[in-house]
Amino acid sequence: MDVSGKKALVVGMAKSGTASARLLIEKNAQVTIYDAKKEEELKDTIREEIQKLPASKLLGADDAAVTEFVDGIDLMVLSPGVPLNLPFIRRAYAAGKKVIAEMELGYLYSRAEFVAITGTNGKTTTTALTGEIFKNAGKSTYVLGNIGVPISEMALATQPGDIVVAETAALQLETTDAFRPRACAVLNITEDHLNRYGTMENYTNAKALVFKNQTADDFCVLNYDNDIARSLADRVKSRILWFSRISEPGEGAFVRGNDMIFKLDGLEKYICNINDIKIPGSHNLENALAACALASAMGISAHAIRRTLKEFPGVEHRIEFVKEVNGIKYINDSKGTNPDATIKAIEAMTAPTILLLGGYDKHSDFMPMFGAINENIAGIVALGDTAKKILEAAEIIGYKNIAYAKSFKDAVLQAKDMAKPGYNVLLSPACASYDMFSDFEERGRVFKEIVYSL
Repeated sequence: MDVSGKKALVVGMAKSGTASARLLIEKNAQVTIYDAKKEEELKDTIREEIQKLPASKLLGADDAAVTEFVDGIDLMVLSPGVPLNLPFIRRAYAAGKKVIAEMELGYLYSRAEFVAITGTNGKTTTTALTGEIFKNAGKSTYVLGNIGVPISEMALATQPGDIVVAETAALQLETTDAFRPRACAVLNITEDHLNRYGTMENYTNAKALVFKNQTADDFCVLNYDNDIARSLADRVKSRILWFSRISEPGEGAFVRGNDMIFKLDGLEKYICNINDIKIPGSHNLENALAACALASAMGISAHAIRRTLKEFPGVEHRIEFVKEVNGIKYINDSKGTNPDATIKAIEAMTAPTILLLGGYDKHSDFMPMFGAINENIAGIVALGDTAKKILEAAEIIGYKNIAYAKSFKDAVLQAKDMAKPGYNVLLSPACASYDMFSDFEERGRVFKEIVYSL
């Protein structure tokens, strides 16, 4: 894509927006940046970034001004999460302007092969793990996307033969057009982001865009144990590899006894004993199987996969041990931003646990989560915008040992008081963080700061 001399509007000033603007400026586009917030309302780090950009600014402009401005542009680049029903975006589509995601922009200028990972839960862990496998195999590897580093930020640094392992969220995929990974995985699809998509069908369709442009020369890895992910097989044009921890579904990665096996073209290879995988929990076994299938499809040796599975420690904010205080272990699962993720965290607990629940409302149904709560959950503290819904769900299900917190710090302190030596305190909110924090990382960091101060 040649943007030299073209007028481009970058929408959303966070990491993705500033990375997009820098790439476009490097390619001699005439860039204007827009955010609904005024410049002084942006984070200090973002404000410092945009002050360095030789770009025009529409920061804090009203809808009418931005809508009028759109008539004169050639290209619009959207940061993840920008609502597509905004008047100026609808105007751009109606006028035939090119509207793409930051991820698509980075992909178009990258010279690497892409391995893309999507799904409702497990994306970050699987992306980080897969990236480590490629690095341990001696590949020049970039781990990018929704995991924290925008693809646009590193696109121009990539070279032929490099690998980009990209975490791709539905919010990024919905505005892609040419994006075509050499191998991709759909880890699972469960209820999430219904405030954005309205229906599970719409949400699933957004996820399925990850393999839309693949051909018979590519690979698509699907979770055989997840009904919705398995049902996507009929839409896939590339070669399907399955992963399963409970079945042996033909080609792909699966468990036999205590052994992880990968099978392709009728040939099986032993990967490792599943008890040697460092990251705990059945959900992480699924993540490891998916990473194994992706890496094996791309020709990575069993030795490199085995070594990485034995050494990989996991990622920050995902069932992350923080500290033990007075015999109580504090665990940060701030990345648990939907009920299914929290169910997986609950299942990973092996001691009595006080659970911190609540946050920004994504219109999730909390009843299935309460149905999955086991005897290890000794108490719950509800907080945030969804506290009332959580308390109502607990009442319906008959769960009694639940408290309400007025603030995040109050929630941690109440959990401390409810816990006894030998207990866990688990932050796994089953909600996004936007009612109190800028993102789940900030929520996790604040949790850890409070714990370290106890």
